[in-house]
Amino acid sequence: MASNPTPPPEPQDDPDRYVGLEGARAERLAREQGWTTVRPLAPGTIVTMEYRFGRLNLEIDDGRVVRAWKG
Repeated sequence: MASNPTPPPEPQDDPDRYVGLEGARAERLAREQGWTTVRPLAPGTIVTMEYRFGRLNLEIDDGRVVRAWKG
């Protein structure tokens, strides 16, 4: 049986640094930091809960990031 592949390392970045930023700017900065997927979400959006390495979720309300988390 083959072993599970080792996931790639995630960016050494604190998601909280994006809170308060304008949404498009936060997305651009996140990609520059190495996040492979940046997922902008409206408040209350139903999302799957599987953890994805390299993904940063940004909850954006009224054009600003109000919450950010990995996965």
